[in-house]
This record gives sequence, structure tokens and C-alpha cells, in this order.
Amino acid sequence: MANDRPVTMAAIAGAHGVTGEVRLKLFGEGVESLRRFRAFNDSGLTLTKLKDDGKGGAIARFAEVTDRTAAEKLRGTTLTVSRAALPPLGEGEYYYADLLGLPAVSDAGEALGTCIAVENFGAGDVLEVERPAVDGKCGKRFMVPMRAEAVPEWDAQRIVIAAAFAADD
Repeated sequence: MANDRPVTMAAIAGAHGVTGEVRLKLFGEGVESLRRFRAFNDSGLTLTKLKDDGKGGAIARFAEVTDRTAAEKLRGTTLTVSRAALPPLGEGEYYYADLLGLPAVSDAGEALGTCIAVENFGAGDVLEVERPAVDGKCGKRFMVPMRAEAVPEWDAQRIVIAAAFAADD
């Protein structure tokens, strides 16, 4: 997929200790997915230390963050890298950034809405799709598991959702 949007690898969840370390919520395949990078956010943050927190997240230190106050100010900041810095994807793999904003259609070709989020609550990725607005009101949202029976195909232009998973409530 030709996509040059930065890819979000983690988010800063808060400060850790008093010396400027931060807790990270990871969006990749664990701490190892971050180790290959030294700079995030267009070189705005330089990683100097990274360790697994033993809870599915990580503890990090950035050269630009020297105390707890500075670390606390970064809460909610996402850590992004250039798409070009990432390894090529294998068959059936995707980056969340590839799916966000794509139109969703049923397997019969009916327009369903737009993918607005990709979540993972522990059992696998789940797409959140927002239906088109009606009478000036935001469209209803529905969630679809990112599994072959629910999403038989996707590409750079669209996400196909099986009719059984796209039914209106």
C-alpha cells in the first residue's frame, strides 16, 4: 500500500518515577517493535532507554525529557515513525494507519461507512466503522472483528465487510 502517513507505535500513558521516564502503551508487537527506532515524531523525541514493564507496556526515557514535570506534560502523546522506516508487511498484515479513513463496503458492494478506529481489547483487532451522517446527525457506529469471516478482504482503497457483520441494529 502506498501510504506515507506516519505510523503510531505507542502512546505515552504517564510519568514513571521522578527522573523523566515515561510509561508507554504499545501498539506494535511488544517492546521489540520499538527497539529498532531511536527517534520518534520527526526526531522530536530521542529514545535513550527502553525496558519491558512486565504488564504489556514499556518504560522509556527520552533525551529531551529530564524530569517528572516534563514527563507528565507528554501524557497522551503518540510516538510515530515514518512509514519508510518500517519493515515490509507480510501477507495478511497491516498497520492500523492503513485502515483508518478507508471506506467500508459490504460484500455486496453497499457503502457502510468509514473506518474510524482500530482497537485491540486482547482477543484481536476490532474495526470501528461509522455509518454516514443522517439528517445532520453523526452516523451510528458498529464494530467488526478483523477476522477473515468478518472482513474477507481489504486493500488501500476499501475494507470489505461480510453482510452478517454489517447488519443494522
